[in-house]
Amino acid sequence: MSPAIWALLLKSLGETLYMVAVSTAIAAAVGIPLGILLVVTEKGRILASPAVNKPLAVIVNTIRSIPFIILMVAIIPLTRIIAGTSIGTTAAIVPLTIAAIPYTARMVETSIREIPAGLVEAAES
Repeated sequence: MSPAIWALLLKSLGETLYMVAVSTAIAAAVGIPLGILLVVTEKGRILASPAVNKPLAVIVNTIRSIPFIILMVAIIPLTRIIAGTSIGTTAAIVPLTIAAIPYTARMVETSIREIPAGLVEAAES
């Protein structure tokens, strides 16, 4: 391959790593607390609150069910507000992050639910 192609490939690799790193960091920063909140506000849990849990669960499930390409197009106005543009590397971070947050939250919620009940009781006492 020519040096120009290698340069383009390295530039594109850097942009991809930038998008993945930023969207992953934001998704973790928002998704982990959201997943914890989904667990602790369930009925019978430490901060049981159906008024908080039900709407959050609906939002998470709704965003998870939307195909990414449709989500990306649907939130173009929001992307313009946040990133200042709707195209480019920085603009791609917005839909990537919005799509990743519910998946992160659901993984955290599922992981916490798999903790044995006896272990939770021991920690609470």
